[in-house]
Amino acid sequence: MTIDIKNFYLNTPMQRYEYIKLKLSDIPDEVIDEYNLRSIATDDEYVYVEIRAGMYGLPQSGLIAQELLEKRLNKEGYYQDKFIPGLWHHEWRPIKFTLVVDDFGVKYVGKQHAEHLLNVLQQNYECSKEWDGERYIGIKLDWDYDRRKVHLSMPGYVKKAIIELDHEPPHQRQDQPHRHVPPNYGAKTQYATPADEAPPLNKTDASRIRKITGKFLYLGRAVDGTLLTPLSAIASSQTSPTTATMEKATQFLDYVSSQEEAVLTYNASEMILATHSDASYLCEPNARSRAGGHFFLSNNDPFPANNGAILNIAQIIKNVMTSAAEAELAALYINAREAIYIRLILEQLGHPQPPTPIQTDNSTAEGLWTCDSIGYETEKLSNNSVSTGDQAA
Repeated sequence: MTIDIKNFYLNTPMQRYEYIKLKLSDIPDEVIDEYNLRSIATDDEYVYVEIRAGMYGLPQSGLIAQELLEKRLNKEGYYQDKFIPGLWHHEWRPIKFTLVVDDFGVKYVGKQHAEHLLNVLQQNYECSKEWDGERYIGIKLDWDYDRRKVHLSMPGYVKKAIIELDHEPPHQRQDQPHRHVPPNYGAKTQYATPADEAPPLNKTDASRIRKITGKFLYLGRAVDGTLLTPLSAIASSQTSPTTATMEKATQFLDYVSSQEEAVLTYNASEMILATHSDASYLCEPNARSRAGGHFFLSNNDPFPANNGAILNIAQIIKNVMTSAAEAELAALYINAREAIYIRLILEQLGHPQPPTPIQTDNSTAEGLWTCDSIGYETEKLSNNSVSTGDQAA
């Protein structure tokens, strides 16, 4: 079930009033005449306004609306989790929900408990509801109960974004979102990626780079994990973008324009967390490496079956790694750190977690992680890697 509060930010009473001034030339004539604003305007044709309730554009509108909602829910036995912001419980009713701004995603046992929450909200707010829970925070959920699956998508999102960004689709299909580093098989030494020395972009193009990353980041996190690596690479240079950054952004837009709409599928499982960890050594400028992680829910098996990602990690490791094994070890640390919080969320949702398996393809990193490797050199490597990973946090 999903619930949406309409006009959530509007008309929330304020304990401390705010004041703004508006120039008469910015106000439509019909509004000026309706409220006789010329009679209260200053000599320089400004009107001073006292704000007594929440409104769009007021920075604290979200905060005061959230605080009032929390106060009203607390009176009815609902409370926010101590450790997980946005997750709510009831003192005794078998109901939990996530709250993102004004959108509720509700999990309940017994329809009467969901109706109780809805009635509490409708006492003070105008609400819309979907008992089938087919849309939440901009994501379409297609429930397939016969096959025990759910499919997540964001129909039309890419098409609207491409039009908004005024990008012309490529004449030739693009199936690679990000340029890869060609492997140099047999090389005894791996060199760092050269620094970007391309000419800088002007302010207009630099703003376009930031708009592209901001527009597609939510889609990448929510549905299409293939977008995260190119977005991370573009965002890493968006403070001082160059023509090379624009080439990456153009290839990225060509990719999303060429692909069918992404669909993320979850299969029913025992809700046991599992993780795959990986790293790419010296693949980024300034001798940086990249950590990758795939988090999914599966069954409590020795080798958990893969499932749709609940979280993907695609981040540049801040510290310079001195070897591929060290990069893999840093990635293990980053993914393990994220797994701790996900375990807590799952347990608070009523899904106890056994030890979480983390899969890696590097035997040296695995030996250090499981303490199977001993000796002075491996101990030195392990200590250095953990410390660099800690700084990357």
